[in-house]
Amino acid sequence: MITPSGTGLYIHFPWCERKCPYCDFNSHVSGQALPEAEMVTALINDYTSDLEIYGARPIDSLFIGGGTPSLISAQSIARLLDGIDRLTPLSDTTEITMEANPGSSEQEKFAGYRAAGVNRLSIGIQSFNSEHLRRLGRIHSRDEADHAIKAAQAAGFERINIDLMYGLPDQTLKQALHDVEQGLSYNTGHLSWYQLTIEPNTVFYKQRPPLPDDDAIADIADEGEHFMTQSGLKRYEVSAFAGTGQECRHNVNYWRFGDYFGIGAGAHGKISFNDHIIRTAKQRMPDSYLQASDRASRLAVESALDQAQLISEFMLNALRLREGVEIALFQRSTGLAPECMHHTWRRLQAQGLMVEGDDRLQTTELGWRFLNTVIESFME
Repeated sequence: MITPSGTGLYIHFPWCERKCPYCDFNSHVSGQALPEAEMVTALINDYTSDLEIYGARPIDSLFIGGGTPSLISAQSIARLLDGIDRLTPLSDTTEITMEANPGSSEQEKFAGYRAAGVNRLSIGIQSFNSEHLRRLGRIHSRDEADHAIKAAQAAGFERINIDLMYGLPDQTLKQALHDVEQGLSYNTGHLSWYQLTIEPNTVFYKQRPPLPDDDAIADIADEGEHFMTQSGLKRYEVSAFAGTGQECRHNVNYWRFGDYFGIGAGAHGKISFNDHIIRTAKQRMPDSYLQASDRASRLAVESALDQAQLISEFMLNALRLREGVEIALFQRSTGLAPECMHHTWRRLQAQGLMVEGDDRLQTTELGWRFLNTVIESFME
C-alpha cells in the first residue's frame, strides 16, 4: 500500500513583465491588463475538479509560483486563498509561500499579501551586481533588490527566502561571494543558490553568453557553501541553505516524494492511491487554460508511473536531500520492496558513492559531488 509523506498544493501564475533570457519555465509576457479575476476563478474551479476526481486531502503546504505571482493584487491572492480554504481548510501551521520579484509596485503589496495569509516570501534577487542583473535580463536594480527584502521584513514576514544564482556571465569568484555575503546580511534564515544552466528554448541557448569554466564554477560552489555554513546556514538540499527550522517545507515534501496537487497553466501534480501513482499536467498556454470549460479541457496529461519510473523519480528527488531519506520511506512512498533496486544501491555503496548500511538512502561526500551520476545509475 502506498502512503505518501504529505500533500502540498502548487499554484501557477504564468505571467511576467519580461521573459528572462535563461528562463525555461512556463512564463508568458503580460502585454495588457491581467485577467486576475478570471484566473482566480479558473484556479478555484481547477482545484475543485481535482478534488472531485482524486479526493480531498489535508494540505500541509501551499506554494504560489510562476511567472511572477507578485504582479497579482493582494485582493486577488486573498480571494484565491479564501477559495482554497473553503475546499480544504488551511491551518495556522500551513506553510503558504509566494514568489515575488523586486520592484516598487510589488513592494507596496507585501503587507497585503501578508494580511491575505501568505506567511513565507521567496524573493527572486538572483544577484546584487547591477551588471549581472542587466545581463540576466532582470528588470530590477540592486537598490530595488535591497528595498524589496527590507520591505518584506517590514511587512511582517518572518520567513523569507532570497533566490541567488552563480556561474553568471563573466562572473568572478569574488563577485559570486559578494552576492552571498549581501544575501546573508539580511538574516532571513534561508538562501537558495542555483547555478545558472543553459536550457533549450531560451535566448541564452541560442546566443550562449561567456560563462565561468568548470573549475571556476567548482571553486565558486565550494567557497560559497563554506561561507554560508560558517554563517550558520545548513545545506539541506542541492541548492538550498537554511537556519534551524527555516527549511522550505513545501520543497522538502517534493524531495521526500510527497504528493501535491498542481493547478494553473502548465502546473504539474503527483497524486498517490493505494496501488498506483499518477502524474498530471495542465494546459500550458494561459489563454487555453482560461478558456477551458471543464476538467477534461484543462488537463493536458494524466499518466500512471510504472516501476522503473517510480524508482528513478524517487531517487531523482530524495537524493537531492543532503541527509538522504530512510529506506522505509521508499517502500511507503512507492509501494515497492527495496529489493527491486538493491543491485544498483549495493554497487554504488561499493564504489563509495552511497553510505553503507541497510536503513538509509544517502550519498557519501564523493557521491554528493557526482550526484547526477548516482541518480542516473537508478535510471538505467
